[in-house]
Amino acid sequence: ALPPNFYPAYRPTGIFVLFKELNLDPRLLEAIEKSGFTEPTDIQRKAIPVVLSGADLMASAQTGTGKTAAFVLPALQHLLRRSKKSGIGPRVLLLTPTRELAIQIDQHIRQFNRFSKISTGSIVGGMSYSPQLKMLRNRLDLLVATPGRLMDHMERRTIELQQVKIVILDEADQMLDIGFADDIERILRRPPKTPQTCP
Repeated sequence: ALPPNFYPAYRPTGIFVLFKELNLDPRLLEAIEKSGFTEPTDIQRKAIPVVLSGADLMASAQTGTGKTAAFVLPALQHLLRRSKKSGIGPRVLLLTPTRELAIQIDQHIRQFNRFSKISTGSIVGGMSYSPQLKMLRNRLDLLVATPGRLMDHMERRTIELQQVKIVILDEADQMLDIGFADDIERILRRPPKTPQTCP
């Protein structure tokens, strides 16, 4: 059974045909068009309006159906609305189980973000700490991270998660299977207010 704070399903009030009908920012729509996409996939049609509404969402879809974009696009839309509060640290945190997947997701995010000034980056294991520390000292809106390396930075107190408003758990089942459950729980407890969660 799904947790009570998650939407078990999204019941659309209409049929969305094009990305422009999903109420996304024109800068995102331009990036989507330049990337060669016109019609959202089923998971994108169903998930994007829910995430834009601010509700928690749990979704499952096969690889290649655009599940990551279904969460990333509304997260970018959220970031385009500048926060009135200043602070250090990302406002959107995306956790994923492996370095390879984190790098791939970061590339997709940069593709969708090409016409905006949202700052994004990634911290993963097996990479030097020095560039990661430099990145974390600057303004950072969206962070892609593997749980292990993120926990390292939390323990070193080199990252702040006080500004996080949205947490995306990509491949959440895989992260749980390989033993990241405790780390994820500790990470989700770090923001002062419960963030919107999208596993």
